[in-house]
Amino acid sequence: MPSAKAFIQANTRLLKVEGLDLGGAPMRLWLADAITPIWSATEADLERQSPDPPFWAFAWAGGQAAARCVLARPEIVRGRRVLDIACGSGMIAVAAAHAGAATVWANDIDPVCEAAVSLNAQANNVSIDWLGGDLLEALAPQVDVILAGDIFYQKQMAERFLAWLGEATARGIEVYVGDPGRAYAPDGGARPLAEYEIATTLDLEGVMHRLARVWML
Repeated sequence: MPSAKAFIQANTRLLKVEGLDLGGAPMRLWLADAITPIWSATEADLERQSPDPPFWAFAWAGGQAAARCVLARPEIVRGRRVLDIACGSGMIAVAAAHAGAATVWANDIDPVCEAAVSLNAQANNVSIDWLGGDLLEALAPQVDVILAGDIFYQKQMAERFLAWLGEATARGIEVYVGDPGRAYAPDGGARPLAEYEIATTLDLEGVMHRLARVWML
């Protein structure tokens, strides 16, 4: 992980995330300015061919919506065990930790995310635990709340997530998902809790703003 942390710090900047206020101070994350340079650097510097896309290097709209919702409604996580799955940068996990969660775990299949989460937790003075690997291969862990953002952009992945999250809700785990209208987001069986206009970029999303909703499954 030390080399991954050094890579992140060399190829991204510690930036404020608009709309994510942590008690009077803005959330700050190690983020990239554009897609192509960080993707090329990921392949070259980490010496991997066809590396996992550096999702951890961007504050995606669905994740921002979920993080905003948690900060606006801290009772969702306060005093509870929380999992941020497909965490990327750990933005939602940072929000949950700041909002008073008893324990926060972050998970992603990309091992570089462990370094990103660690750096971003440190930058925002919160504590986040790491869970590596593909959690969808087994039952959801024993937590009270699962949070996620931007998990419905690919059909097969969306189907896997929905089945896994459905099983989790059947066991009494609360599930909240932020989504900005991805192609395979569910069109039923969920109720929107909140919606936010999220500033983005043409490079990242092809538009300057996205309307992102937070759903409780």
